[in-house]
Amino acid sequence: MSIQEMAEKAQAEVRKVVIGQETVTAQMLTAVLARGHVLLEGVPGVAKTLVSKVLAKCIGGRFRRVQCTPDLMPSDITGTNVFDMQERAFRLVKGPVFTNVLLIDEINRTSPKTQSALLQAMQERTVTIDGVDHPLEGIFFVAATQNPIEYEGTYPLPEAQLDRFLMKVNMGYPAVGDEQAVVRMHLQGRDPQDLESAGVRMVLSEADLQSAASELARQTVRDEVVAYAVDIVRRTRESPHTALGASPRAAVHLMQCAQIAAATEGRDFVTPDDVQAMVHPVIRHRILLRPEAETEGLTTDRLLDSVIAAVPIPR
Repeated sequence: MSIQEMAEKAQAEVRKVVIGQETVTAQMLTAVLARGHVLLEGVPGVAKTLVSKVLAKCIGGRFRRVQCTPDLMPSDITGTNVFDMQERAFRLVKGPVFTNVLLIDEINRTSPKTQSALLQAMQERTVTIDGVDHPLEGIFFVAATQNPIEYEGTYPLPEAQLDRFLMKVNMGYPAVGDEQAVVRMHLQGRDPQDLESAGVRMVLSEADLQSAASELARQTVRDEVVAYAVDIVRRTRESPHTALGASPRAAVHLMQCAQIAAATEGRDFVTPDDVQAMVHPVIRHRILLRPEAETEGLTTDRLLDSVIAAVPIPR
């Protein structure tokens, strides 16, 4: 099955319970295919949790959710060894990180110590408990949510952890027609959380995701397109408005996502348009603006708009 077919099948399953949010779903599916993780930012009630649950169902994986609070401990996520009185030995009680799709709700509401517990799992797909490494087998995808409005009592993620996320996806309000359709769905008595009744089924397997990597390896990526992506990333470092620009890892991730964007349209070559389509979700969270730039109302998305406009497009 091609990446284009995978994307079409997954989108069709998501549409059974999620109305609108097509771009968000496409970007999250891109992250799944790239074996990356997503920082999902949006106000409450726009279906952040529902989209994650449906994606878990689409790949036939287990779904776990962690509600972050200031008193959440690292062991609440990773698990711990407990003493079994009958066996007279310690046994491992695995935490919610041992799953396929992990939703971390309001990650900026828990302490930096607990936030850092996710770093090893996200980067190395391994969890260390009491000095013993435990691999995370199969598909492992983290979707961490943030509320963009309420910052009181929160712990902003450090740059090192932000860089571990492949994308930062902004999930806004639905269009007026979509919102009306959501209300009508509830008036008809349909529960979008009941995925079984909605007929949502598994359409992607671990083998499909592995075949996607093989398909990407066969793609044609011209040197001019690679240079274009690198130029965009380097411009974020050279801008007088940034205290910190995007890292070389961002350039790697940008090209990886551009490849998937091309493949979802059935092409075996990458164009500058594919790169542009992925600039905002891949780079917006890796830039730190200077305080004076923020005071003047500049945002990372506006900065990226100006960077894209300034970099010559290869022919």
